[in-house]
Amino acid sequence: MTTGRTGRPGRAVSMADVARLAGVSSQTVSRVSTGHPSVVESTRQQVLAAMQELGYRPNSAARALKLGEFRTIGVILFTLATTGNSRTVEAIAGYAAREGYAITLIPVAVPTQDGVLGAFTRLGELAVDGIIVIMEVHLLDSANLTLPPGVQVVVVDSDAGDRYPVVDTDQADGTRQAVRHLLDLGHETVWHVAGPAESFAAERRTQAWRRTLLAAGRFVPPPHRGDWSAESGYRAGLALAGEPGCTAIFAANDQMALGLLRALHEHGRGVPGEVSIVGFDDIPDSSSFIPPLTTVHQDFAEVGRRCVQALLRQIRNEPEAPGTVLVPTRLVPRASTAPPPPR
Repeated sequence: MTTGRTGRPGRAVSMADVARLAGVSSQTVSRVSTGHPSVVESTRQQVLAAMQELGYRPNSAARALKLGEFRTIGVILFTLATTGNSRTVEAIAGYAAREGYAITLIPVAVPTQDGVLGAFTRLGELAVDGIIVIMEVHLLDSANLTLPPGVQVVVVDSDAGDRYPVVDTDQADGTRQAVRHLLDLGHETVWHVAGPAESFAAERRTQAWRRTLLAAGRFVPPPHRGDWSAESGYRAGLALAGEPGCTAIFAANDQMALGLLRALHEHGRGVPGEVSIVGFDDIPDSSSFIPPLTTVHQDFAEVGRRCVQALLRQIRNEPEAPGTVLVPTRLVPRASTAPPPPR
């Protein structure tokens, strides 16, 4: 059922009314209403003009009852404050729109089983076809958390084992590239500013940093723990500026690397003349740091695309095996890294 005027009092505008005015089929009107990409642009504009003239508004609830789908994807997440989460959500929304789906965000204030299950309940009330869970924290790898049965789910940035499809950046290989880059430049070892301990991505990066150094037979310095913010990178940099043997640092994200740059500058330790720095994420501003930051590029657009694709395969009852799909990373060398100073 729809609302609007047809010129006949008491009758709402129907899809057939729009089709007659636009000179197209009702199926074409339906495709325009759902944002289907197969409609020729000139035809789309013709249908949209007819909708506007008649005051037609598609009723998503009625369409859902008829077709058994809501054309909506729910996204559960704990924060939009981090670069990874915000850019992943942006990518999910963009790719979902191209497939004719909207997204509904449900933030979870506290990452607990009750919090996640409560979010599932709210999304159920809002009527979604499937759910993407952006976890970041160690929760789905806990045997204590079980998601509701019968729900189509894809997980991002966590470890759900073989219970659910998971899409993630290849954290380990990105870190290996960063550490190997510094070692290949001639640095004896690489210090590390880690992300928060509860973060799945941060722990994966810390583990890979340690493994890469051990595989090269190098000393593993004690890591400095940050919270993803530039301020926490600054605090770590104040401590590392006083380490005479510190000539190379791998920061778990670009924001903490920015804080490192400030702290080292304030203490007169030149980058990269005395200390080389590599970040992780390749945020848009990283090439504008002073000096421009060498970093690991994450393909957030590809992560979002694969999440939506995996979820749509489930929604369409196509085979989708559980397990993890890793999206490759690549090192982006810039001016913040160089060989160590002569002894």
